[in-house]
Amino acid sequence: MTSALPLADLDLRLLDGFQRDFPLVPAPFAVVAGRLGTSEGAVLDALRRLSATGEVSRVGAVFRPGAVGASTLAALAAAADELPALARLVGAFPEVSHNYERENAWNLWFVASAADAERLDTVLGAIESRAGRRVLRLPLVEEYHIDLGFRLDGSGGPRAVADAPRAPAPAAITPRERRLVGTLQAGLALVPRPYAALAAASGMTEAAVLATLARWQAEGTVRRFGVIVRHRELGFAANAMAVWDVPDADVARAGLRLAREPRVTLAYRRARSLPDWPYNLYCMVHGRERAEVAATLAAAAARAGLGGRPHAVLFSRRRFKQTGARAARGEAAWTRSTA
Repeated sequence: MTSALPLADLDLRLLDGFQRDFPLVPAPFAVVAGRLGTSEGAVLDALRRLSATGEVSRVGAVFRPGAVGASTLAALAAAADELPALARLVGAFPEVSHNYERENAWNLWFVASAADAERLDTVLGAIESRAGRRVLRLPLVEEYHIDLGFRLDGSGGPRAVADAPRAPAPAAITPRERRLVGTLQAGLALVPRPYAALAAASGMTEAAVLATLARWQAEGTVRRFGVIVRHRELGFAANAMAVWDVPDADVARAGLRLAREPRVTLAYRRARSLPDWPYNLYCMVHGRERAEVAATLAAAAARAGLGGRPHAVLFSRRRFKQTGARAARGEAAWTRSTA
């Protein structure tokens, strides 16, 4: 069930204004309130209400792909009557953060994350064993644009896009900082001094937490820090992932063109999984109407020089699970870019 837009004025200004660059100060909600011309209590009440209705996932960090731990997009194929049970099986793994039905023979798609590649491989092997079928493993090769923090009111000017592809690479995070990464997975507590609460849970001082978050943002380890929304609950239910089979020599050029399209929220290259999945270029468009999204994808593909390339468009049907990524109990826990 999606909420009816438009949102209340305060809600919309809060969500559109603070999906990134959230204040890194001891009392951030007071700063937000000052910018919105309201009270700290009103901001906290709004975020608590939007969290309770599911429209807000958390206020927190989106880490650069590959910065912490290991992750992959994956898929399973299931008959329609098997799909709910299979989705429950996959979603029961704490390493699985996103779990969707999409329109394709490979119809159950999920994101799995773990502390390292060895643990991730173990998890995917366990899913294959329990599901009794092959898992497509589609790790990220290079990104062109990954940012779900778009404005909900449809406005917004040109955005910065990298001039060259970026391959996933681990960040230099100390063992002490890894505990902070783990405690960030649930987002900031909706209290007047959230960084103090985060510090207490991480074994750090408030000043050290603020300094570390600021450094991670400056270094690009944290791609975005702010309000993480759930787009389906906000009316964006016609969401589609488009994939193409592009010669390896041409994929970066086409991907960077897709990345510059204002309606494209994700554009990246993933490994193929032959013989079943020949596609290596992906993009995502979020929208409210299916026809609008399909037209946007067709126009973007044409401008990117992808006309005639083998492709598929996979609209989302059902969402079974959406959380911040986390590893199994006893393992390191991570927050990732897919809220």
